[in-house]
Amino acid sequence: MPDILHRVGIAAEPDHVFKALTTIEGIRNWWYSETHGDAAKGGAFQFRRNRLEVICADPSLVMWRYSGPAEDWVGTEIRFRLEWRDGQTYVLFSHEGWRDPNEFMHHCSTKWATFLLSLKDLVEKGEGRPEPRDMKIAVGA
Repeated sequence: MPDILHRVGIAAEPDHVFKALTTIEGIRNWWYSETHGDAAKGGAFQFRRNRLEVICADPSLVMWRYSGPAEDWVGTEIRFRLEWRDGQTYVLFSHEGWRDPNEFMHHCSTKWATFLLSLKDLVEKGEGRPEPRDMKIAVGA
């Protein structure tokens, strides 16, 4: 099964990145502004009609499982491994469990990259670019 993989360094200690990944306010400010629910361990949250379950929220690993309704994402897991070194937090990101590397996966890989840079901007500068203010990667999208 193919996976989406990215790495970004953030000039902040891991607890600041962790907070942005495990609170609804944090997620609203770097990923989707219309997110609702509970982003803490054992919780679940939604954006649009999409639902993610928080299966791990430890200081070095945040993991979400997608449960629907987008068929290509169902059963996939999204991981943020946080590693402190060289005066920054490295976010080792993966979106795992895709059935095949279809065109939508390619699109999602690019969108995840833009959202990880939004996370970086939120933590470092205090302002991210969540949807709908995110970087558009296709005309009309």
